Amino acid sequence: MRRLADIMLRECGMIRRNPVYLLSMVIFPLFVMVYFTSLMEEGQPQEMPVGVVDLDNTSTTRAIIRRLDGMQTSHVAAHYASASEARKAIQHGDIYAFLYIPEGTTDKLLASRAPTVSFYYSNTSLTAGALLFRDLKTVTTLANAGVAQATLRAKGLTDRQAMTFLQPITLDVHLVNNPTTSYNLYLSTMLLPAAIMLFIMILTAYSAGTEVKHGSSKELMQRAGGNIFIALAGKMLPQTLLFLAMMLIHAFYLFSVLGFTHEGGLPWILALCILAVLAGQGFGLAIFGLMPSMRMAMSICSLWGVLSFSMIGAAFPAFAMDAPLEALAWLFPMRHYWLVYALNVFNGYPLADSWPHVAALLFFALLPLLFIGRIKKAFEQYVYVK
Repeated sequence: MRRLADIMLRECGMIRRNPVYLLSMVIFPLFVMVYFTSLMEEGQPQEMPVGVVDLDNTSTTRAIIRRLDGMQTSHVAAHYASASEARKAIQHGDIYAFLYIPEGTTDKLLASRAPTVSFYYSNTSLTAGALLFRDLKTVTTLANAGVAQATLRAKGLTDRQAMTFLQPITLDVHLVNNPTTSYNLYLSTMLLPAAIMLFIMILTAYSAGTEVKHGSSKELMQRAGGNIFIALAGKMLPQTLLFLAMMLIHAFYLFSVLGFTHEGGLPWILALCILAVLAGQGFGLAIFGLMPSMRMAMSICSLWGVLSFSMIGAAFPAFAMDAPLEALAWLFPMRHYWLVYALNVFNGYPLADSWPHVAALLFFALLPLLFIGRIKKAFEQYVYVK
């Protein structure tokens, strides 16, 4: 215990003297928390600019345009004389979409001759494209339903009877635990911990690699009495506590300050924070044991961490990927963190639904044991070549 305490004090001194630790363990995680949650503070994009090409210019088409402008996510920013002008506006980034209403639309609509109304939208931004497509489709459908309802009323049908023809099946849609479809709730709970775990992996590889690079690893092993377990435990424990504090601050900020859904309650949040930190450190140490070079270990951790943002499956589900990529997703600690969060914290499901992913996080935490001999050899014998 005295050796362990001595190495921990030594590591605290290194953390205090080296600004890299302060930046990676405190400043950058706090910045990421504020940045991402502020970026998606409104939950969804609001008042995105759209254009209109109204060649019919009747009271009916103007009502359609007003209805489009009244949508929460759409704002009619400009009217254009032709489709080519509106297309150029999309290419210049002035608008994200435009509605094209050809001449004679109202006459065909009233005569039930099925007029064609077109809408064009840019999918360069998937979120903007999907939301504007929904708004454009909704307003054109409502316009057709309004005319059909007036026609049925003229034939003597009541509103209830008319709706039976117009909408024979009524949809009752419920978004589980996110009724406002807040992208902040969906994405920040993935981006923030994934970014913190990325910092953990890189800094762990850096911390072990610096010992070898600066030739202080032999002194570390002497303090530990030649015991690699005491050396690693004493070196990693101060970082574990600091990163755990940042994970808890992140959880408090998301679930208490911002009020994000957490059906699983506090025990699962605490358990997941601990697992995330240990899995990140375990992965970083294992990579260093596999390649005992600070530069190579940090490069691999950086690459793996950046790829994790795609392989997590929050934006594009892993089951829709090719089979080799779906299998590869199991090798990313961040994916298991997100699945445990989604199942146990967000939805409040029991451990039985997530135990493979909890086991995977524990596996990553214990992974350095497979390379413990290589890590000890690197600390005692490796000579850093500049």
